[in-house]
Amino acid sequence: MEIIISMPPIAKARPRFFVKGNYVGAYNPQTTEEGKWLLLAKGQITETFFNNEALYLRVEFIMPVPKSSPKKFKKRVETGEIIWHTKKPDLDNLIKFIKDNLSKVLWRDDSQVVEIEACKHYGNMPATKIIVGNVEKMECKSISKIE
Repeated sequence: MEIIISMPPIAKARPRFFVKGNYVGAYNPQTTEEGKWLLLAKGQITETFFNNEALYLRVEFIMPVPKSSPKKFKKRVETGEIIWHTKKPDLDNLIKFIKDNLSKVLWRDDSQVVEIEACKHYGNMPATKIIVGNVEKMECKSISKIE
């Protein structure tokens, strides 16, 4: 199954804490972003994975080109050249956002994801492309034993 979210990729933010008298509370500063993202994703979900099946997750994060980028850089991106995004947000935080948001919506728990393939690069149309499926249909690229 493929899901395409046509908005700039979002990284998982840490919870924020506050102190009110003797009470310490926490809140999620991303509630609105998560809601928008989930609304776009739910409209594309054609199947769910709520039994304990092992899943693979393939994700491509297409990051927006900064407005301050040189014209040469923008031209390279426009011609379709893959230019890797080596700045923040980190790839693992981008993946965490997806896994947390799709829990109890697409799969029972994100622990079902046993194989992940992900990349992030610049593009003219920022988006997140997600492919999810049963891992039995794919071959896990295992790393040979280190002795």
